[in-house]
Amino acid sequence: MVFYQKTYDIIVVGAGHAGCEAALAAARMGCSVLLMAIDLDKLASMPCSPSIGGMAKGQLVKEIDALGGEMAKITDKTAIQYRTLNTKRGPAVQSSRTQNDKIMYHTAMKTVVEKTANLDLKQAMVEKLVVENNSVIGVEDITGFGYHANNVVLATGTFLSGLIHIGFNSMKAGRAGEFASYGLPEDLKNLGFRLGRMKTGTPPRLRKTSIDFSQFTKLESDREPKPFSFFTKKVSMPQLPSYIGHTDRKGHEIVRKNLERSALYGGVIQGVSARYCPSFEDKIVKFPERVRHQVILEPEGLETEEIYASGLGNSMPLEVQVEFVRSVKGLEQAEIMRPAYAVEYDYVNPIQLNPTLETKSVSGLFFAGQINGTSGYEEAAAQGMWAGINAACRVQKRSPFILDRSQAYMGVMIDDLVTRGTREPYRMFTSRAEYRLMLREDNADLRLMETGYDLGLISKDVLKDLKEKKKQVSREIKRVKSIVISPDEKVNEYLRKKGSALIKNGVYLDQLLKRNELDYDFVESLAGSPHPIEKEVIRQVEIEIKYEGYINRQLKEIDKFKNLEKIRIPIDFDFKNVHGLSNELREKFTEIKPASLGQASRIDGITPAAISVLMIAIKAAMGKR
Repeated sequence: MVFYQKTYDIIVVGAGHAGCEAALAAARMGCSVLLMAIDLDKLASMPCSPSIGGMAKGQLVKEIDALGGEMAKITDKTAIQYRTLNTKRGPAVQSSRTQNDKIMYHTAMKTVVEKTANLDLKQAMVEKLVVENNSVIGVEDITGFGYHANNVVLATGTFLSGLIHIGFNSMKAGRAGEFASYGLPEDLKNLGFRLGRMKTGTPPRLRKTSIDFSQFTKLESDREPKPFSFFTKKVSMPQLPSYIGHTDRKGHEIVRKNLERSALYGGVIQGVSARYCPSFEDKIVKFPERVRHQVILEPEGLETEEIYASGLGNSMPLEVQVEFVRSVKGLEQAEIMRPAYAVEYDYVNPIQLNPTLETKSVSGLFFAGQINGTSGYEEAAAQGMWAGINAACRVQKRSPFILDRSQAYMGVMIDDLVTRGTREPYRMFTSRAEYRLMLREDNADLRLMETGYDLGLISKDVLKDLKEKKKQVSREIKRVKSIVISPDEKVNEYLRKKGSALIKNGVYLDQLLKRNELDYDFVESLAGSPHPIEKEVIRQVEIEIKYEGYINRQLKEIDKFKNLEKIRIPIDFDFKNVHGLSNELREKFTEIKPASLGQASRIDGITPAAISVLMIAIKAAMGKR
């Protein structure tokens, strides 16, 4: 095999959302990086919904941004609709979501990647890893040409043994019209990795001029769109609406009559589907009592006729798709520009990874994105950044980059994956984060920017601004807590208008602000700050005061969590010799190799009694050292 004359620190295979964030993070940290893609015209492609964020996903994007990643910045350059979800609920579960121009998103990200120092970009299909003595030393492409690097990040998306299904017609492809990789998954099996099979899909794209939008309910962008990135000062893109409609019994009957012709129910698909994002066939079978299902028509860009028909995803033959789509009110004349399809692909169960996302069996090899059994652009991008940073840390002989469950949604996701693994497509939810009140979208910068600075991904000027923001938040909280409000006529009149209980004695201002019906306008009306305060600071102050009791309770829970995490398990600890554990538990511990007692406690099937036994064994082992 002939090798390219240049040796890289890191090679990233796959240029989707995971690959781009991995390559950018590593290059910005000063490593020489090669990013390889099967098709450079599909870099950072959005093959499913051209949207970013959503429930819990928005938090991931904010965290990527706070650490110095690119996704949120590109989102703001290309977003054609902004919406904040769950605004009627508490700040812990509020999330941002955008609809994006998918061509602009790809172009903007490609421009950033191409202009980044230390980063080369090449079109090639990687077919094999070059491994010596259980350490990766490079990759080999489909032509037999090799590239040297002692660190490789695989971010292969749905391309490992990718198979697309439209009815009983199947095509080898990672996405519609794109080659799949069949050599690389075989190579991974030969290296000893255990692969599984998953399935995802995408709905049809409809021609805009063939839709009667008057039959749908218009859903506008937020009146005052809030940028996704902490670094974006103003939203400048034109904003477009989406449209909400519903299916009916007629369409359900069409699908029901043709179930056996679908790839999913006709026995063609073997991969595991996501429970939370079912295809339409699944909805009909699993929710037979439902007389209608929601359909959301979302624009795919400013200059395209294509409309993304969210809710109509299926794996039916095309003639059935046409009949089914046209059964929806307003879509009677709809033209399908791209049919819906299902795609199956290989993944590697992530319990074969360390918390850095480096594989346990091959040194220097990292996995990120859908190869780890996850779904979604945001989950992929977060893993890509995590793997890219850790690959760079390995090159630079720095301590690994690890965020725990109390520090970030990223930490929750990685811990879930490497501790529990997954047998179905993993998606981030706010319910997965036990400390979600501390892991809000709005405080991602306060939580993570200093870490980004330490990694070399955040500038000194940004860090200076962050410290000033923290200072302002602290100062304003202290001020509000020190002010006593007297029960005069002006105060009680304000309270009366807000439907709030009147006061008869002096009350500290922070106690009044804790009332649900009062917001920061109350503070500004009766005891405004002598200094100008930015909206972001006001939001932090209001949340910190209103939720003070809940926050203090969660901080105590985090202390307990940290105590278990502090009890580290030696890397060479032999779980097989721990007396008092069943053979099944010994096998689980040996396979996963938890790094701490805390991680051990989160492994599926592990009991409190088993943790007590393990703690005694660890202390005994440490005492002998």
